[in-house]
Amino acid sequence: MMTVTEMRAEIESLVKKMGDLKAAVATEQREYTGEERKTLTNWIKRIEDLEEQIDLEEQMQETTRRLDQPEKEPEKPNPRESRRTEIARDEQENRDRFASFGEQLTAVYQACKPGGYVDPRLASRAATGLQEGRPSDGGFLVQTDFASRILENVWTSGLVTSRVTRYTLSGNSNALKLNGMDETSRADGSRAGGIRGYWAGEADEKTASKPKFRQIELKLNKLIGLCYATDELLEDSSALESVITNGFTKEFDFKITDAIINGTGAGQPLGILNSGCLVGISKEAGQDADTIVYENIVKMWARLMAPSMPNAVWLVNQDCLPQLHTMSLSVGTGGIPVYMPAGGASASPYGTLYGRPVLPIEQCQTLGDQGDIISGDLANT
Repeated sequence: MMTVTEMRAEIESLVKKMGDLKAAVATEQREYTGEERKTLTNWIKRIEDLEEQIDLEEQMQETTRRLDQPEKEPEKPNPRESRRTEIARDEQENRDRFASFGEQLTAVYQACKPGGYVDPRLASRAATGLQEGRPSDGGFLVQTDFASRILENVWTSGLVTSRVTRYTLSGNSNALKLNGMDETSRADGSRAGGIRGYWAGEADEKTASKPKFRQIELKLNKLIGLCYATDELLEDSSALESVITNGFTKEFDFKITDAIINGTGAGQPLGILNSGCLVGISKEAGQDADTIVYENIVKMWARLMAPSMPNAVWLVNQDCLPQLHTMSLSVGTGGIPVYMPAGGASASPYGTLYGRPVLPIEQCQTLGDQGDIISGDLANT
């Protein structure tokens, strides 16, 4: 069942299509074809049908509102007045929306009970192979603003997800193509895919240059969450909203971060450890297994692209922390700590290496495996 807001949106879409078709015919200086006349007739009939449905729905809403006020004497409708009751669009949209995520979740619960009431505000999507006539057999779409809020919490609160670059796609898109510089080297003639500069005093012959581009295609992959709720929790919409929102925010943050680090690219994003941008640092000669020495950190920092250093972060598995806190720089026969502050364990650790934050995350590999420590600019990875 469509809401009034959805029906009005479809009317606007059809009117726009008619206008576009009319403009195309006028531009080509021709008459409408038989197929175009048939299409226009169907659009007009559909608009008239939607207008009748809107008229009926508004009358029902007005009757319900009147009957909900028994203290007032019911007014007899004037047959001379128009049957259409004009309702402000913003007011109608509020009627078609749930006031809170918890209210919608409770409505879903009621709709899925045997013989339960299906709130017309629930937008349904039937699952493959199940009955289109029974929305509860498939599922209900989360109201757009509630879904956006959950994802926005992921992007703003996550240690990793808050640092990556995001692109917004329209509702009908499932992929994005970007033109990027085909740059594989920083040598002359390779920067920006081929642009080269010369000093005016050079005796070398100047050769024309131009940039070289490559196309980057980003395809969407679905991330699905599943949660079970007790009967007691379902009776409290406020608590239900809090538990579900917090649970999905944390779970989505974990899964997205794991994909950014370890993603295989098959039905999920391609992660750093499986991508072509990965640069590995070998351990030092004679270095014990499952250890970290200061030279490892120095070489990792040296391999980082210079323009990325101001925005870089260190991602580490938590079991790397003891090694980081005990790292030292050899000076003569002794050494000095390079990660702990002067006050030792009694003071707060710096939490930085080369001035960039050290972020312990679960998704990094265990100590000694490739990916136990990652240094990079997440916004440009």
